[in-house]
Amino acid sequence: MTIKFGLIGGGVMGEALLSRLIARGIYQSSEVIVSEPLPSRLDFLKQQYDVAVTTDNTEVFTQVKEVVFLAIKPQVFSAIAQELADIDIINKEHSPLIISILAGVPLSQLEAAFVQLPVIRAMPNTPATVGAGVTAICLGAYTSPKHHQIAQQVFSAVGEVVEVSEALMDAVTGLSGSGPAYVALLVEALADGGVSAGLPRAIANQLALQTVLGTAKLLHETKMHPAELKDRVTSPGGTTIAGIAKLEQAGFRSALIEAVKAAAERSQELGK
Repeated sequence: MTIKFGLIGGGVMGEALLSRLIARGIYQSSEVIVSEPLPSRLDFLKQQYDVAVTTDNTEVFTQVKEVVFLAIKPQVFSAIAQELADIDIINKEHSPLIISILAGVPLSQLEAAFVQLPVIRAMPNTPATVGAGVTAICLGAYTSPKHHQIAQQVFSAVGEVVEVSEALMDAVTGLSGSGPAYVALLVEALADGGVSAGLPRAIANQLALQTVLGTAKLLHETKMHPAELKDRVTSPGGTTIAGIAKLEQAGFRSALIEAVKAAAERSQELGK
């Protein structure tokens, strides 16, 4: 059978995508090849997903007809690009779409490595590993509507997809890329507050986590503006407004805004 999907890098994010693409039937196991330098990891992926495996990245590019997905560390990109420079992947009858999730590696660098090939740069976040992520994508110069559709299909397997210009990718990194850490900090702080108010730790953790999860689901499903939900929960002279007043006093809202901006600025620095 034709090899349609190639994965270079079988780490956590690569496996998360692979598992859902196969589970959803977007690609069959027999249509996938994975390249990974660690033999133990290769053995696991082969046994778990029944895919073809290799330690040779060039094998992926010479066999794959549809998508090559780069899920490697940005630091090793230059070495892999050099490794692939000697093979002819442009004059194939069907040149593959290159999808990169390498943080800080811009389209210009990707397109310099994969001359005249369609390239899409993407930024998924860690909830993608449980199928609840959000991925921002930006399209390269040689992409077509078909390539856009393929990327949408691939990343929809692990959550939602938004399209942005490349100039906004650092902002995406600051918000949704780093955001799971901010939310985890919020959950931890809520639980600590519950413990401080007298709750047992296990119950405080459960209440905090489900409150955040449930609130996000409510906002998502109703499309309600967050301010409206806040107003609905906040009764005159009640408990919630007393808590909100303390959050405002502590600069909670501005702290989150500044966190996103700081992470976006750092992302920009790392990309230079």
